[in-house]
Amino acid sequence: MKRREFILALGGAAGMWPVVARAQSAIPVIGYLVGGSPNKPYLAAFHQGLKEGGYVEGQNVAIEYRFANGQYSRLPALATDLAGRGVTAIFAEGGSNSAKAAKAATTKIPIVFVNGDDPIGSGLVSSISRPEGNVTGLSFYAASLGPKKLELLRELVPRSGVFGVLMNRGNASAETEAANVSVAAKAVKQEVRIVGASSEDDIERAFDTFANEKVAALLVTTGQFFGNNTQRIVALAGRHALPAIYDRREFTAIGGLISYGTPFADVHRQGGIYVARILKGARPSDLPVLQPTKFELAINLKTAKALGLSVPLTLQAIADEVIE
Repeated sequence: MKRREFILALGGAAGMWPVVARAQSAIPVIGYLVGGSPNKPYLAAFHQGLKEGGYVEGQNVAIEYRFANGQYSRLPALATDLAGRGVTAIFAEGGSNSAKAAKAATTKIPIVFVNGDDPIGSGLVSSISRPEGNVTGLSFYAASLGPKKLELLRELVPRSGVFGVLMNRGNASAETEAANVSVAAKAVKQEVRIVGASSEDDIERAFDTFANEKVAALLVTTGQFFGNNTQRIVALAGRHALPAIYDRREFTAIGGLISYGTPFADVHRQGGIYVARILKGARPSDLPVLQPTKFELAINLKTAKALGLSVPLTLQAIADEVIE
């Protein structure tokens, strides 16, 4: 897997941001707010970024973890709780829902977000290069990748019929992506069937729906909930012999057919680096919102063979990783 580089923060000395919690604690405290459930690889990447910035949990920084476990309605209360505890900074990930909840909870505590939404369109910041207020972060624009994923899937599965879209219901980025896919599908006269899921039982029922309606292929939208259910989703796609495209290579690595998107672990590492800079005194308004410059395409040829698909050589040639 090739390492993906992100646009570096623009030059210029960062100003100092008021530190809220240090008066109350011997070490800074990070509030870690997540819309989904704990994801060990992403947590490890975040910790790696903190370490690169000079911070190690339990040594010179503490972390308060709050997970909504896919129940996005809990996020406002979780964010308010962190703000009330006077944490030094909040790291909000797992969809723009987390960042919006954090932003609504405080105008003073610095917030670093990681999500797939358009940060301006979702109202998180007013400028990419110089965000105002207490919010900055990293946007991998997953919601805008839906049409490209549809294009790749149509190239790999050149057959007529309905394409299914599994949407992470309640996740703003996923809902936007599904809407973008619907528009793109209409333009190429591709019929799509969108089914939402926000629980493990929902996922099972969604695949039953796709099977009953005999969909020809499946597009899985972004969302940490789906990221936490990679094994289940890939297994169901295999059980139903359903060609599917995903948003991260973790799916393809365990048997998924194809994936296209930003390396999520590296995004979280970059998020840890940004939080470390804020702990050292940088203001969010002096840290540009980082955006990916390239995306990762992975194809599993073994899965393609099992599905009776022939992967075009042109598609293999542009892939970052081909699993045989």
